[in-house]
Amino acid sequence: MRLDKFLKVSRIIKRRTVAKEACDKGIVTINGKMAKSSSEVNIGDILEITFGEKVLKCKVVEIKEHVLKNDAKEMYEIIE
Repeated sequence: MRLDKFLKVSRIIKRRTVAKEACDKGIVTINGKMAKSSSEVNIGDILEITFGEKVLKCKVVEIKEHVLKNDAKEMYEIIE
C-alpha cells in the first residue's frame, strides 16, 4: 500500500493530500530512510513522522484497504 494512503486509512493523518504534502516535505521516514508518498508500506516497517517538535514512531502491524474508525488504531502500534 502507498505511504500516503496508509497514513490516511490508519488515521495517523486525516487527509491523503496532507499526508502527501508531509511526505514531500521530508518529515516522514520508513525504516530510517526519507520516504516519498508513493513508497510502499509493508508489515513490520517502522514509520517516523515529525509533527513540529514531537516525533511519532510506530510499527506497521496490519494493512487494510478500508477500516472503520474504531479499528484504525489496530493497524499500527506506537513504539516511543
